[in-house]
Amino acid sequence: MNPYIPDALPLTGLDYQRLFPLVGRANATLARYDGLLQGIPNPAVLLSPLTTQEAVLSSKIEGTQATVDEVLQQEAGLLQEGEKFQDIQEIVNYRQALFSAQNYLKDYPIRLGLVRELHRILMNSVRGKDKTPGEFRKDQNWIGQYGCTLEEASFVPPNPFQLPDYLQAWECYVDSDDGDFLLQTAVIHAQFELLHPFKDGNGRIGRILIPLFLYQKRALSQPMFYLSEYLESHREEYYQRLKAISAEGDWNGWIAFFLQAITTQAEQNSARVKAIQALYEAMKLAIQEATHSQYTVHVLDAIFTKPIFRTSDLTAKLHKDFGIHEKTALGLLRQMKKNGILRELKSGSGRRPATLCFPRLINTAEGRNVL
Repeated sequence: MNPYIPDALPLTGLDYQRLFPLVGRANATLARYDGLLQGIPNPAVLLSPLTTQEAVLSSKIEGTQATVDEVLQQEAGLLQEGEKFQDIQEIVNYRQALFSAQNYLKDYPIRLGLVRELHRILMNSVRGKDKTPGEFRKDQNWIGQYGCTLEEASFVPPNPFQLPDYLQAWECYVDSDDGDFLLQTAVIHAQFELLHPFKDGNGRIGRILIPLFLYQKRALSQPMFYLSEYLESHREEYYQRLKAISAEGDWNGWIAFFLQAITTQAEQNSARVKAIQALYEAMKLAIQEATHSQYTVHVLDAIFTKPIFRTSDLTAKLHKDFGIHEKTALGLLRQMKKNGILRELKSGSGRRPATLCFPRLINTAEGRNVL
């Protein structure tokens, strides 16, 4: 099989009659979602669980098996290094890459240098760490069944000698205005996946780029729109639509699929953001009622950011950030546990602190009862 030769960007010959109704619906649902985002005073706190969930689901598409609560438990020191350690570390790296990109985009546009840096973070100390993290490939790679030869491959990305030129063209397209920004997002994601510029981790980097580009285009007020839930639940069609571009030049089918993904995911994300916001307001009242403390919001923000925690970690954070005395903080946690807001996952013993969790937040973020 010969290496794929990507189509020049911007694309020509798209079926706008078919795509524009889908564009209209996707734009409307995304705008409603962003309206919710703009109404949240502290999105980094409130949407922290959704960021972790995105990292879990995007990594799951590539075969990892860990869940949101397992990631949080490992970070709280509850899980020992075992068979899921690598999976969880990949998820933690993905989340770190998302945060790093958000900070970068406050001052700079998307560049190939950012893409390489995100890949370096993603591949740090996990499977694929030996596959030149942070560097575009200099060898021919291919996709197919495990152990297949180049001739048996189902897809062969562009050859490495032409890859730098294709990547430069992709970067120029990211910088351009090509009609509707959602159509352009669909093309940017697919073209990146087809270029397959890294030896490993291409799918996750490509999915990180979706909210980053929407934020750069000011379609989002925060780079927090995560598509992996839809793509993971439609994984087979996701791959088939990408493959149909290289096999048949079917950009229209891919873009239609992508716009439907945006529409459905924006509706689901909106519902989840509303549920998390409602939980935040309800817990503000519940904690105030349980503790009668002036520190209600500080404690609430802390458990939203880290809903599984060692008591010593949380009390140290509250003291460092807000000057709350350790005994005061422990008293607040005791009252919250007594009133069913927090639950003990592991009791303290001697110098070992207890590990507590905030189950309602984790269950809301996951969309199911896991704790």
